[in-house]
Order: sequence, then structure tokens, then C-alpha cells
Amino acid sequence: MAADISESGGPDCKGDPRSNAKFNDADYPLRVLYCGENSPKQETGISEGQGTAGEEEEKKKQKRGGRGQIKQKKKTVPQKVTIAKIPRAKKKYVTRVCGLATFEIDLKEAQRFFAQKFSCGASVTGEDEIIIQGDFTDDIIDVIQEKWPEVDDDSIEDLGEVKK
Repeated sequence: MAADISESGGPDCKGDPRSNAKFNDADYPLRVLYCGENSPKQETGISEGQGTAGEEEEKKKQKRGGRGQIKQKKKTVPQKVTIAKIPRAKKKYVTRVCGLATFEIDLKEAQRFFAQKFSCGASVTGEDEIIIQGDFTDDIIDVIQEKWPEVDDDSIEDLGEVKK
């Protein structure tokens, strides 16, 4: 009787699955076969043939932070700077400068330069637009040519007074 108790591992190991493995002749981890209906693989959409090979390829493609966004190519926009005078209230105007980004000019730097040069408020709005408070359509053409020589006179267009 003493030999039986030592083989079973004693009363302490009743709930331990490893102690019963000797008697069940089962290899762990267990592989469960499903009948085909309500299989967990079918419910999640994984076919039986893929297994871990498909998952490993997918993991290799993923970068940190999930699926990366596809960068769009820059559109080839004709390089033209447009200047427009937009009425505000009564006899007040704002000047809109568009197209500086096509010449690889930093809009924040240009906005600061215009604000300092004309002693007024200026802001970057939109992707390629600078709004300057006041009517500076005459002066701004000369200022742009002095500051950025890559912008020639032919590529600057004055649209005059335009509604917003």
C-alpha cells in the first residue's frame, strides 16, 4: 500500500495536472480536434492551412504603432505666387499670399518676415496661404523678390481685389 501512495504523489497533488500525466499517457499541451462545426478557427476567420506562418509574415510587415500611412507624392503644381486683396470691413483689407510653398519656402519663416517688415499681424492659414493684415499688394511683390531671389517676376501674379 505504501508503494501506491508514493507513485501517485500523495494526497497533496490531487489537483495538479502534471501528477496525473503519468497515468493518462497524455502529452501536454493537449491538441483538441474539432468536428468542423463551430470550430474556433472558422469563427475567427482563420483557415486551417495558414497557421502561424501567415501571422509571422503579417507581423514582419507591421511597424510600431500599427499600420503606417501611405505617403502621397507631391503634386506638380505650377510654381506661381498669387497675391490678392480681400475686403474686410468698410475700408479695411487683408492681403492673401498663396504659392510660396511651391518654391520650397518655409511659410512660418515668411509669415514672421512679413509681420516684421510691414509691422502688422500675419498668419499661416491652410496649406499654402499667408494672410497679412492690411493692404500691401504693391509693396509685397518687391519684398518677395528681394528676400527670395528664386521667385522671379513672371511667377508672381496680382489678382487685385477678390472676395474671400
